[in-house]
Amino acid sequence: MPIAFQVFSKLPLWLLHAVGAVLGWLVFCTSASYRRRLIANAALAGYRFAQVRAGVAHAGRMVAELPRLWLGAPPPCRLVGEEHVERAYAAGRGVVYLTPHLGCFELSAQAAARRWSATHGPITVLYRPARQPWLAKVMETARNRPGMQAVPTTLAGVRQMIKALRRGEAVGLLPDQVPPEGQGHWAPMFGRDAYTMTLAARLALQTGAAVVLVRCERLSWGRGFVVFFEPLPVPLAPQLETAVLQINQAMEHLIHQCPQQYLWGYDRYKHPRSEAAAPTTGAAT
Repeated sequence: MPIAFQVFSKLPLWLLHAVGAVLGWLVFCTSASYRRRLIANAALAGYRFAQVRAGVAHAGRMVAELPRLWLGAPPPCRLVGEEHVERAYAAGRGVVYLTPHLGCFELSAQAAARRWSATHGPITVLYRPARQPWLAKVMETARNRPGMQAVPTTLAGVRQMIKALRRGEAVGLLPDQVPPEGQGHWAPMFGRDAYTMTLAARLALQTGAAVVLVRCERLSWGRGFVVFFEPLPVPLAPQLETAVLQINQAMEHLIHQCPQQYLWGYDRYKHPRSEAAAPTTGAAT
């Protein structure tokens, strides 16, 4: 593991966020393609650059804080809306946490795991292993921690998520992440068709699990984070394509709560890459 990664994990949050803000603006100023995409994606959602320019720095903060989140002491974190999670667990069919690329989404699962894993079991999260061996090892160590279990984006990983839900446990996903070809549907996101994963909807529909929306916002000056939980406005429709659209609309709702911390530079509207046979929940029944 690079020494720099270990050093960064011990730095105070305010310093990491300061370094990250500089990094974010450096990338924005030097990459024309990233700059154009960020501005265009924000415009699709109805925002002028002046309204979301803080997102440039927040993108850098997201990168700079990862060593602390993965290897360092837990940062200060306050939870809002815990009653919605308690109600979801009480239904007894498991919980599907959904969060977009907003704020410190990495901390969302960690915070929920610290709060509820002792009484309701671990949270199973889906991840794609990094190509660099050292980073893959760091990610595996960081995400397989007490109260959390990371599973790969394979059929075996999907099966583990279904088993967790059937035990009444929780799983976590980022449904605004572009899946490989064959694992999604084209559905509107801020008025433009985006290739959208079906896995989140399939998991909820197949198991009857409750869906809880999550967003984790950074506080200024390294003061920590606030994680907000809320239920879906209406239950998911039984038709898969309609349910996928509902999830996109739910992600839009969360993003509108804090547009300054969304990763507008993420290539949400790209075409999916080709990959071997896609994992589906139907094969795991």
